[in-house]
Order: sequence, then structure tokens, then C-alpha cells
Amino acid sequence: MKRIKFNKIKEFLKKVPKNLAEKSFLTFLLLFLIACIIGVYLFYTYAIAIKNLEPKPLEKSVQFNDELYQEILLKWNKKEKVFEKVNSKKYSNLFYPE
Repeated sequence: MKRIKFNKIKEFLKKVPKNLAEKSFLTFLLLFLIACIIGVYLFYTYAIAIKNLEPKPLEKSVQFNDELYQEILLKWNKKEKVFEKVNSKKYSNLFYPE
């Protein structure tokens, strides 16, 4: 069984930044190419591929629930009355008593 020599791996990893810096133009081109590939992939998956998908038909048609709508209107009216009461209430001024 072959043993992994961590010293060789450690020495190689120490040389990587130096080699990348010496070949900075090629490194830039490689990173730019990788960024372009990722950008094209994301654009394709989220812009172009979605346009080609056909929407699935709904199994059940959407219906308006009138009873639920009336309940919501009642709740809103109650809240509106509470807010109107707060607006009409007059508070005494603590700093300039009358």
C-alpha cells in the first residue's frame, strides 16, 4: 500500500501561489474564462431555459371565496374603527400642563 507523503503535498501547495503570480496573465485569462462560463450557465438556466418551459395547466380552477372575503372585510373595518378611536383621543401634555 502506498503512503501519502504530506511533505511533498505541502511543498507543492507552497509553490502554487508563486507559480500563479509568475504566470499572472494566464491566471487572469483562466479565471476570466471560468467566470464567463459560470455566467453563461446561470444566464441560460434562469433566463433562456425558463422561457422554453410551458406552464402546467391548473388542475382546479381558481375560485373566489366570497365568505372569506366578507370575514376579512369585517376584520379590516374593526381595525379601522380602533385606529379612528386612537386618532380622536387627546393626550395631556406632560411638559406644558394647562
